[in-house]
Amino acid sequence: MGTRDKIHLMCAAAFAAVLTASQAIAACVDTEVTLRGPFGAKTFAVELALTPAEKNRGLMFRRELGTDSGMLFFFDPPRRVSFWMRNTLIPLDMIFIDARGVVRKVHANAVPGDETGIPGAGPTRAVLELNGGRAAEIGITEGALVQHAMFDQTRAALPCPME
Repeated sequence: MGTRDKIHLMCAAAFAAVLTASQAIAACVDTEVTLRGPFGAKTFAVELALTPAEKNRGLMFRRELGTDSGMLFFFDPPRRVSFWMRNTLIPLDMIFIDARGVVRKVHANAVPGDETGIPGAGPTRAVLELNGGRAAEIGITEGALVQHAMFDQTRAALPCPME
C-alpha cells in the first residue's frame, strides 16, 4: 500500500469516527428518542408533552402517526401514572419508562376511544407513545434502555454522549 493510499485510509477512518460521534450526539436532541436492546437501536422523532395541557391532549384526534414518530410525555418528579384513550383515533403502544431511562412496561395496541385506565409499572418518568404494534414489530420489551436529554444524565442507564 502506497503513502497516498495510507493517507486516504486514515482520512476515511477519521471521517467515519467524526460521523459516528455526530450521530451519537444527534440522538440526544429534544425531538428524538433512541431505544436500545436486543433488537439493536431504534430512533424515533418525537413531540414532547411537557405542560399539563399538552399531556391532557396527547395524541387525541390524530388520524395518523408517522411510522417512526411518537409522543414523549415527561413527569417531574417521577410518579405513578395512568393513561387512557379518550378521543384517540388510532391504536397506540404505550412504553412506560423509569427515572433511569429503563423500560418498565409496554402496553401494546391500546384501543382507540377506550376510557379504561392503563397504569404504568411503579414511578414513571416518561411515557413514549408509538403506533399500535410498533413496539412488538421492533422487539421493544421491558428492560430496553431509553436515551433522551430529559433524563438525569448522571443517573441515566443510557446517558447522552458528552459533546
